[in-house]
Amino acid sequence: MATVLVVDDNPVDRHLAGALLSKRPEMKVLFAENGLEALTLIQERAPDLVLTDLHMPEMDGLELVVEVRKSFPLVPIILMTAFGSEEIAIQALQKGAASYVPKRNLASDLAETAENVLSLSVANRNQQRLLECLTQTEEKFLLDNDASLIPPLIGYLQENITRMGLCDEIGRIRVSIALQEALLNAMQHGNLEMSSELKEKDERGFQTLLQQRRREKPYLTRRVYVTARESPAEATYVIRDEGPGFDPSKLPDPTDPSNLDRVSGRGLLLIRTFMDKVHHNTNGNEITMVKRRDR
Repeated sequence: MATVLVVDDNPVDRHLAGALLSKRPEMKVLFAENGLEALTLIQERAPDLVLTDLHMPEMDGLELVVEVRKSFPLVPIILMTAFGSEEIAIQALQKGAASYVPKRNLASDLAETAENVLSLSVANRNQQRLLECLTQTEEKFLLDNDASLIPPLIGYLQENITRMGLCDEIGRIRVSIALQEALLNAMQHGNLEMSSELKEKDERGFQTLLQQRRREKPYLTRRVYVTARESPAEATYVIRDEGPGFDPSKLPDPTDPSNLDRVSGRGLLLIRTFMDKVHHNTNGNEITMVKRRDR
């Protein structure tokens, strides 16, 4: 069973988040009212995940991220963002938070986001053995539009990040989340031409159409090409789909705080925050992501 620490000075929001997580039998929830209380609980109870608000007295969410990153580097943090907290949320992601969920989307997104981060964290903790003689790797994968292939592929690539010693535990989780977002984009928005707006307005309709297109031409013959190159200096990931592509210049700026709540920009924001270099080709059907070795 995974232990999740919910940190929020607002009792209504705190218990709402706790109730949503407690519906999952594999999650046990602890509570703290501010960052200082959370740090004490982390030291005493060692949670598997921290879910924190940003605006709190005594120690806010950004300060908590910095302290946890420094003192408890194996514990990932998810942010709960509200209107007016966009600037500090981006800073917290840059300082080491693993993901975020807008408070208005807690009911629909919180449990799934927590499960994703926890699963990636557990995978990382089980992959500690290094192969010091390994100097470079290169792998190529050809994937169907099947999202169930993404976790094992990321787990495989995590092993190479670990072998190369490119980053610490939280760094590996952040790279994994960037890869997950890029692969889902290639499958769903690239090859299957699914709309982010439909997902935001009608999740059930989105999933129904997604499964339908996986069985129809021209979508069913399209594949995702993945190339991964790792060395002790950096890892480079190239992900290409066979969809019609898009104009990358028309993407919303993911570094603009006003776009933090936009469903269509969430994945790209995480990718650009967690990777050191991100580039799209002119056709808009290929993304190159580079993660350099932590200093």
